[in-house]
Amino acid sequence: MTIDLHCFGESGNAYKVALALDLAGLDWRPVFVDFFKGETRSDAWRAEVNPMGEVPVLRDGELTLTQSGVMLDYIAETSGKLGGERHEVLRWMFWDNHKYSTAIGMTRFLMNFLPEDKRPQPVIDFQLGRLKAAHAVLNAHLQGRDWVVGRDVTIADLSLGGYLFYPEPFGFDRADWPEIDRWLSNIQSLPGWKHPYDLMPRAYAA
Repeated sequence: MTIDLHCFGESGNAYKVALALDLAGLDWRPVFVDFFKGETRSDAWRAEVNPMGEVPVLRDGELTLTQSGVMLDYIAETSGKLGGERHEVLRWMFWDNHKYSTAIGMTRFLMNFLPEDKRPQPVIDFQLGRLKAAHAVLNAHLQGRDWVVGRDVTIADLSLGGYLFYPEPFGFDRADWPEIDRWLSNIQSLPGWKHPYDLMPRAYAA
């Protein structure tokens, strides 16, 4: 049975799941969500798809999952791929969800998808400071490592790396973080790796 992933190309959290589905070799299809026109804020979305009002949403037959970390764990468990020492994988995914991807997603949204006259520069500056500290943590951890956990790619790598492949500015330059840059190149070298805008339909045309 084909897995449906409710998503849109600009969503970093959706990209993590889409990439994992592809790399794990699972049969799936993207279902476009018109996020920027308010689809996830509608009563119908909350009643029929996700009461949390968020993307992505994964549907596999009768099973519906929300929250990208849960979906990644499900993909690893279902496919038998992309797994690793589970507690260490989850440790880095929880850190990502709390300290990293959340800050990147917010900063990227404020810097790129709000009208220029509504972009709160003090908030952006604060977020950039938090992100610099988080980049430093990840960069230091990757010294002497090809992957975040163990000797092979896991869902922890896809969770942490998801947002870092987007072209829109959010205060991140790979050249400033050589260990992160090397690690991202490792991910890009995986057979089947695809850019987010090649995996999912975009809300905004290129």
